[in-house]
Amino acid sequence: MREFEFVRSEGVEQAIELVTGDPDAAYLAGGTTLIDLMKDGVLRPRRVVDVTRLPLRDVIRTNRTVTVGALTTMEELAAEPVLAERAPVLREALLAGASTQLRNMATIGGNLLQRARCRYFRDPTVGACNKRSPGTGCAAVVESARMHAILGAGETCIALHASDLAVALVALDAVVHIQGTTGTRLVPLTEFYRVPGDSPERENVLEHGQLVTAVEIPLPAAGTASGYLKIRDRASYEFALVSVAAVLEIHDGIIHDARLGLGGVGTIPWRAHAAEKLLQGARPGTGMFRAAAAAAIRDTFTVPGTAFKVELARRTIERALNTVSGGTS
Repeated sequence: MREFEFVRSEGVEQAIELVTGDPDAAYLAGGTTLIDLMKDGVLRPRRVVDVTRLPLRDVIRTNRTVTVGALTTMEELAAEPVLAERAPVLREALLAGASTQLRNMATIGGNLLQRARCRYFRDPTVGACNKRSPGTGCAAVVESARMHAILGAGETCIALHASDLAVALVALDAVVHIQGTTGTRLVPLTEFYRVPGDSPERENVLEHGQLVTAVEIPLPAAGTASGYLKIRDRASYEFALVSVAAVLEIHDGIIHDARLGLGGVGTIPWRAHAAEKLLQGARPGTGMFRAAAAAAIRDTFTVPGTAFKVELARRTIERALNTVSGGTS
């Protein structure tokens, strides 16, 4: 049993000061990631600051955006009627991302900040991990690996970002509101995450003590089609082998706007910009969707256990685009 101090913060500013001033402090919200990692001995904070009672649970709706407080639960956001109408891709990702029990506990902010599901990161007894202990190596590259990344990966780390929600939010151009001791800043979710590179331990742009307070979600134009396709080993709650968040605005048989987020393949929630460029201004159809899928999955880094994801990802993208476009061919 490792002792730690538990503090319930009285306000946002106090919470930020408590964590910023202590390099061994961590925030606690729903706890669905932090508690697991503390039990496994991966994280060992000496101070845990409970933020669950902070006023960060509002949902503010306008005709163009939905701004969600970071402590809003996944289940609460999934129940928002505007998402079913304007952004079904987000609701589908939320429902596919966790069991009902977890959705009632897990917060939006916590989901975006969930740590890697790589077994070498989460179990210190099975192998080296640069993300857990920088400079020790990446066992996943040389040993058994399957639920790992092929995009944004390299010799230092192939750990996968497991969030379904983040994949949909990346495709919707969501913006993260971050508060620290010097004020608030807004960061597009596409710029929030960091690929491992030479610093696998740095997963996002947050500095210690900074707090995600809200996520701003632009709503697609009326008539825009969207959907989330998740391929997994079993139909019940499971992490994605490959997932695709597709958003298509089609008028008069032409794709005027296309956005693609990919999960199950990237060290970060992956935005397929090259595929989007091909799709915009094109007519939807099997040949175009196949070309877009090939453009999305290139410059891959694979190990024997993950090589199958290249073809699986391309086929999943093609299927998702075909479904969201209404089966146009």
